[in-house]
Amino acid sequence: MAPQQRRVRCGRLTVVAATVVGSIALAAGPGIAAGAGRIADPPTPAPTAPATTIPAAPATPVTDLPPTTPVGMPSVLPAPIASTPAPGATASATGAGIPPFGAFLGSDPRGVARMAELSQWLGGTELKVAHTYLPGNSWRDIEGPPGFLEPWAQWRREKADRVLVLNVPMQEHNEDHLTDAQVRPLLRLAAVGAFDRHFLVLAQRLMKLQAPDTVIVLGWEMNGTTYTHRCGPDPKAWKAYWNRIVRIMRSVPGQKFRFDFAPSRGRDAVPWTECYPGDDTVDIIGMDSYDQPTGMSFDEQVKEPYGLAQHVAFAKTRGKPISYPEWGLFRNGDNVEYMRRMLAWIAEHKPLYNTLTDYCPHGVWQCTDNPSSSEVYRAALYGLGDQPPPVLTDPTPVTPPTDEPVTTPPVKHQVKCSPLNLGDWVEYWLGRKICVRLPWQSRTG
Repeated sequence: MAPQQRRVRCGRLTVVAATVVGSIALAAGPGIAAGAGRIADPPTPAPTAPATTIPAAPATPVTDLPPTTPVGMPSVLPAPIASTPAPGATASATGAGIPPFGAFLGSDPRGVARMAELSQWLGGTELKVAHTYLPGNSWRDIEGPPGFLEPWAQWRREKADRVLVLNVPMQEHNEDHLTDAQVRPLLRLAAVGAFDRHFLVLAQRLMKLQAPDTVIVLGWEMNGTTYTHRCGPDPKAWKAYWNRIVRIMRSVPGQKFRFDFAPSRGRDAVPWTECYPGDDTVDIIGMDSYDQPTGMSFDEQVKEPYGLAQHVAFAKTRGKPISYPEWGLFRNGDNVEYMRRMLAWIAEHKPLYNTLTDYCPHGVWQCTDNPSSSEVYRAALYGLGDQPPPVLTDPTPVTPPTDEPVTTPPVKHQVKCSPLNLGDWVEYWLGRKICVRLPWQSRTG
């Protein structure tokens, strides 16, 4: 999404501390909401996985993913509304045609726990999809830092019909607002193998966690300007880079990864069709679609260039399933019409999966700002019983690249703060790195 339209997924929070001179910049994960005004407590330790042998997942359903450690979700959850049906909700009337769904409820281990609470609020309707994000501060983040993925992988392994969806950045310093002139050479180096090894490490870690069929939303919203992993500065190099990553990760024995190409709805900075890397390396064609910009009706969201209708048609011509990894309210308040129409759109077009972004301003459960839309969402999904798992065909095998990776150059960007080395353990439980902004350090860049 364009900066003026996007939600803040990995923003910076300023915290004043008596013992620290200056501002402390906290790099948060995707669960921080713009204007929410709430910061989560450090996550509770993830439960230890049972030391039991876990059978291999069947070939058709997609496997589960473990939760990440970035913090930023509200620490106070709404009281679950159990036992009483939502007004006017019946499984037979509202449940038909609803595909496997989930919600983004936080990247840390609490996001896993919240799925059960949201299910209770929905009258026992089970969430089949877990969704989390790897942070993009450093290559170590993108490789899947120790402890980050384990809780999500454990959730996935507990039932064969669960789906783990993992957003994976394609560049470090992913939200440091690098210019096009800085991004362009990074893309060209990536296209010839400069960063291959990081994605090989990630693939190997997912296999070790017995999550071989993770859905990987790679380089999401690449058609915008928010992320360093964007496509616009050099679409040709970006597509070559995507193809390298997919081939590298598919080269790991036993993997069944599915790669989801998920632009933001609309044209944004560049048409997302210019970034499409090809049918051989894309398994799912997704779209992040929020209720924005201000004043846009749902019909306009459907009909606009590169909008919902074009997304469905584009995927159909290629024989690919669709998905909605991110959707929800945003720029138009408690918009009941959007909520009804988006749920109906999903029921009609049957995406492989969809995950509502559930924190303010997008949410309907953790956010109390949208009570009318909350009633609509709950009524549509209340008490539906078992939902069908997504059925995926085997991905097209791709031969890994044979050329030698080149040396990764240093990334040129303005220093914004001085990092504090607190050690892996502290950073894991804080869910972020901490750095001190000294008076002479620039706030721009």
